[in-house]
Amino acid sequence: MKKLLFTTLLLIGAAHAQKATTVRLGYFPNLTHAAALVGLEKGYFQKELGNVKLTSKEFVAGTALNEAFAAGEIDIGYIGPGPAINGAVRGLPVQIIAGASNAGAVLVARKGSGIKTYKDLEGKKVAVPSLGNTQDISLRHILKEQGLTGKVTIQPLAPADVPTAFAAKQIDAALVPEPWASLLETKGGTLIGNEKTVWRDGDYPTTVVIVNTKFAQENPELVKAFLRGHIKAVNFIKSNGPAAQTSIARKLLELTKEKVDPRVLQRALKRTQITTTYSVEALKEYADLNKEAGFIRTLPDWNTLINNSYLNEVK
Repeated sequence: MKKLLFTTLLLIGAAHAQKATTVRLGYFPNLTHAAALVGLEKGYFQKELGNVKLTSKEFVAGTALNEAFAAGEIDIGYIGPGPAINGAVRGLPVQIIAGASNAGAVLVARKGSGIKTYKDLEGKKVAVPSLGNTQDISLRHILKEQGLTGKVTIQPLAPADVPTAFAAKQIDAALVPEPWASLLETKGGTLIGNEKTVWRDGDYPTTVVIVNTKFAQENPELVKAFLRGHIKAVNFIKSNGPAAQTSIARKLLELTKEKVDPRVLQRALKRTQITTTYSVEALKEYADLNKEAGFIRTLPDWNTLINNSYLNEVK
């Protein structure tokens, strides 16, 4: 009798903890979102979610993904810390539940631009994936340190479109995530700032995992299941170099219709740390930079925005 009662209580608890029949994922076709790419390509997320259906949608910038969260179209997303913080300050009901990548973004100048150092950016046009995103914030910080605030034109442009803009001489440089930066180098671009000189000697989160707060409260077991898939993807990437590159390349080809040279991926992965953790200190510095750049007026409530409990339980 006690065993039957215990089993019944477990079933009631499971039903209460899982209301959704679908998990909707948002991510970017970037190497800094490699865990999402591999998790989808290898089926890790769906396997952990079991009978709950997984749908996914790719975005080119964090601002667009935030809009999808605000519209209730996404439950879990891979996003840069800049947009995650900006969204939270504006009332977006999201929490950061894991890290996904550190560093992995560099500044590349097009051939013939005359740019050799940060100082040479004066009077030039520099592309970032979108205004207010993580690379935009990093660029503005660089420009401030170099005394170039207001002396450089910052142009929002999808990373996949930068090579064409370089060829047409529409922009002079780009601060973009991998593998797009390494791809630009293969097309004659010059590396001006690597992942370490961009900020904090490379010790900064480029991508984090966020979840809709209400979704997480209503479906904690699904959040933990997703994170188990996330951890599997991260471990696969860290432990299986060539196989991981193949998985990433296949997913990028599917999404962008562009085949990525294995040498490009190899170089890009050396600049990117795929991880499940992140520096809270760096997040707080990002928030300060966002405020400094004028994208937010106040700082987020860190106790509300950061929730590592799901990841800690899974680990």
